[in-house]
Amino acid sequence: MKVSFLEKSFIAILIVIFAGIVIHAPLSVWLGTLFPDQSLLIKSWKEILIVIAALLAITIISRRRVWRLVVGDQVCQLIAAYIVLHLVLAVVFRRGLLVTMAGLAIDLRYVVFFGLMYVAVKLLPQYRRRLLWTGVIGACVVVGFATLQLLLPVDILSHIGYNKSTIMPYLTVDKNPDFIRVNSTLRGPNPLGAYVVIVLGLITAALTYKKLDLRKRKVLILTSIFILCSVIALWISYSRSALVAGLVAISIVLLTTTAKYISRKTWIVGCLLVGVAVGGLVIGRDNSFISNVLLHENQNGGSSITSNDQHVASLAYGLDRLIHEPFGSGIGSTGSASLRSDSPLIIEDQYLFIAHEVGWLGLGLFISIFTLILYRLWKDRKDWLSLGVFAAGIGLGLIGLLQPVWVDDTVSIVWWGLAGIALAGKKGIYDRKPTK
Repeated sequence: MKVSFLEKSFIAILIVIFAGIVIHAPLSVWLGTLFPDQSLLIKSWKEILIVIAALLAITIISRRRVWRLVVGDQVCQLIAAYIVLHLVLAVVFRRGLLVTMAGLAIDLRYVVFFGLMYVAVKLLPQYRRRLLWTGVIGACVVVGFATLQLLLPVDILSHIGYNKSTIMPYLTVDKNPDFIRVNSTLRGPNPLGAYVVIVLGLITAALTYKKLDLRKRKVLILTSIFILCSVIALWISYSRSALVAGLVAISIVLLTTTAKYISRKTWIVGCLLVGVAVGGLVIGRDNSFISNVLLHENQNGGSSITSNDQHVASLAYGLDRLIHEPFGSGIGSTGSASLRSDSPLIIEDQYLFIAHEVGWLGLGLFISIFTLILYRLWKDRKDWLSLGVFAAGIGLGLIGLLQPVWVDDTVSIVWWGLAGIALAGKKGIYDRKPTK
């Protein structure tokens, strides 16, 4: 079927979002310093394009008369309900136009982008490969620059406007200058670590499914460099949750593809080694390296309140609000959107974050959406992309227990976008019926 100008424009916008999101932070900070009066508009470029893409998608679906693509799909139905709930609560709580709009953007952009990518690949499967290559190039930029930051001055990003009022050019582990946490092109070390979890899940899946011809010297060298840079990026983010999530993602892929070939003796030895490693960490908890890097406790001073204390306090408050506010506190009541209000609040847990915004019903809808997507990815695990995205999703879901992982625009749009591509499959709507 001939691709119309409208459809080409739709795909082009999605590619721009998918490519631009990995350099969104430095680009928006730099342009914001040049045009301070337009900084909010500059930061909102992706949300504006998502709205335009959504309007184009509706138009294309109407012209092709394929409403069954979204109306008959359970994930799309749940996403629609999730969006409607947000709009209703936005009217009910009325926290102010700017705060509400920011809250809606943070809460909904990634689920909408998932739907757009799913529709795009279902209608125009010939663009699947181009979208995936866009993601690969973006990953090279992120992990490549993170590795370069080992050699560059730690405050290199301050030259384009990074500071306390925008984004810190770098962080440290509990104010210990011996452990510098880099951002790469993302908004901070924790988002960088979470992003690398996606990269590691996908590259492990691609290797185990032999999607890369390592017999070719050039491919072998480039792949080795890419993996090395990814591991370095994860390590120098000093994100403990991302380190665990990365190991989980890699393990899921390897166990899924090789479990039937592993003997009982190997399983026993593996479990013993894990036990020894955990025991070693407990015994060596007073070691400077372990206490700083893994436990984030600076024994030589530094911050009077450690990140561990902050996590515990945030978790306790979030649980209390979950119990006492079944309908939530309204859109924009927590996170960066709340910083524009008179009562700013940060909750360091993705699920409690959602519950604080849209209550028990909203949390239930989100968990249903996320779980159903993971289930479908698992069912299609014979496809390398589905398995890689599934493994990364499990890892990111674990990170969400300690930080609002989907609040970061790059991490959320990349993973949910890839999930949309994976679930759409390699064939379009005219080749087979959509999965229900």
